[in-house]
Amino acid sequence: MNALQEKVEGRLKNANGIWAVAVEDVNEGTLFSINGDECFYAASIIKVPIMAAVFAAAEKEVVRLGDRLPLRRDDIVGGSGVLQFMSPGIELPIYDLLTLMIIQSDNTATNMLIDLIGMETIQAFLKELGMERSEIHHKLMIVQANRVRSNEITASEMTALLAKIAQGECVSLHASEQMVRIMKQQQLSNGFIDSLPAINTPIVGAIPEWEFAGKGGNVEGIKHECALLYVRGRCMAVTVLSKGCAEDEAQEMIAQIGSEVYDYAR
Repeated sequence: MNALQEKVEGRLKNANGIWAVAVEDVNEGTLFSINGDECFYAASIIKVPIMAAVFAAAEKEVVRLGDRLPLRRDDIVGGSGVLQFMSPGIELPIYDLLTLMIIQSDNTATNMLIDLIGMETIQAFLKELGMERSEIHHKLMIVQANRVRSNEITASEMTALLAKIAQGECVSLHASEQMVRIMKQQQLSNGFIDSLPAINTPIVGAIPEWEFAGKGGNVEGIKHECALLYVRGRCMAVTVLSKGCAEDEAQEMIAQIGSEVYDYAR
């Protein structure tokens, strides 16, 4: 891991903006971080711990993942996601809302899930996970006049959460498996897999060279990505956070870090 850390530090040496990176080799239990404890505005990365909190509520039988929630007109917000274009009144299973929240970063689905289990429940669950500095204080795409605190995360705490999921230790083994399954369907990326080799498996059923289970987040001046990268039986938990960097430069840097992690895992 020392060599990987040196390579990532070399990449970041002349980078614009402020960066934080935390990487854990889940197989070996080794890790490193660069500015890992610095708080960043969470953007859509907060949706990963929200997903875990909903699975925890389901494990306690507070909710059932097959229960359907109606889409109300008041639920609809802008930004990313497809529910904002759907007709109010349709009903979706909680599991489908979780899937939309992660793979399409759907803000409307996210807010519906926050309302379902409650902001305080989610924050309490973050503390149970050991996420002492990461916090949730508001829903997405809703401007509150009296807002004094923002949703925040750290790279180290996000990577620790991903590692727990990969090890089957977040909520339960079954819940962790479902969370990975959802994240592997990710349709959006902020660059982490841009420089990885194309997956070419002409043989039906062949095991791909690598698999990606992740979540990105971005608002103006901020671009993040967290991921579980599976390469040849090895799993890497990675979080890259940035602020104050041009969007194209941030995406290129995230891609470079992704490439370094992939090369290490191979």
